Amino acid sequence: MHLLIPFASALSDAASQVVHDLALPNLAWLLSRLTPTARDEADPFTPTPPHERALAAAWGWHAEAGNLPFAARAAQADGIEVRDRAWGLVTPVHWHVGRDHVTLVDPNALALTEVESRAAFHAVRDLFESEGFTLAWGAPLRWYAAHESLADLPCASLDRVIGRNVERWMRVEPGARPGAKLVRRLQSELQLLLYPHAINTEREARGALTINSFWLSGCGRFQPADGSAVVIDDTLREPLLADDWAAWADAWHALDAGPLMQLRAAVSPGRQSTLTLCGERSAQRFEALPQSLLQRVSGRWKVSPPHTVLEAL
Repeated sequence: MHLLIPFASALSDAASQVVHDLALPNLAWLLSRLTPTARDEADPFTPTPPHERALAAAWGWHAEAGNLPFAARAAQADGIEVRDRAWGLVTPVHWHVGRDHVTLVDPNALALTEVESRAAFHAVRDLFESEGFTLAWGAPLRWYAAHESLADLPCASLDRVIGRNVERWMRVEPGARPGAKLVRRLQSELQLLLYPHAINTEREARGALTINSFWLSGCGRFQPADGSAVVIDDTLREPLLADDWAAWADAWHALDAGPLMQLRAAVSPGRQSTLTLCGERSAQRFEALPQSLLQRVSGRWKVSPPHTVLEAL
């Protein structure tokens, strides 16, 4: 069993305070028995967050951060024939324009129905196809674009930009791939196209968020993956992205009493038991490795408390 936990920590004073006060007996037990092994650490502003890098590593994918082909995998799961084309996930979103910056609101807050999503999809389809893209609908918040420029176009994950200023992730640096400029132009043109659309007029009238842009992520060609190689528990994601620290603490307690307890029960000699904890900077892997009696006893005295491990992520 390999349990991967995204959003186990965050770089904020509020998160540190909550982490310090959490009582997580099963996580503490696991940290005292499992051995820290691989650690993946990077700048918190790299386009791909640690949990996506850890998942790609568990699946044996070969690609650079920012080019992990999550879109092609999701498209195939949605019944789209991906073949050997390069795909990107096109997520309809709402950008909140503030006084100083533009923030990407969690797409789930749109609560898009299938009817609304398909209508918006068909409204913008010609815009993409006029630039040589093939567009496919997968779900209300999952549209897919295929284009050769997406084979190696670095894109920031949605999990990096939700609730944050999008400017950092939209800069087109000198020497950037041509596809980056095209995506920025399409984002602007889509905003102009959908602004007067009946869908947005109706949504605005009832106080719902409008669709005023899209986010492109997960670009690349399909790579096979063993879906049973790792179990992902993302129950910490929604409350953390919403800065709902009380709900995040509750989710941690439920995680400790559920999946972490199950992993604890699975830890035994001769069985492969792995835990990967992911924050904003790092992913730390812990594994059940053979140890002598002396190592096991001395290791329990040296183990760091859960809050220290989590704050280091």
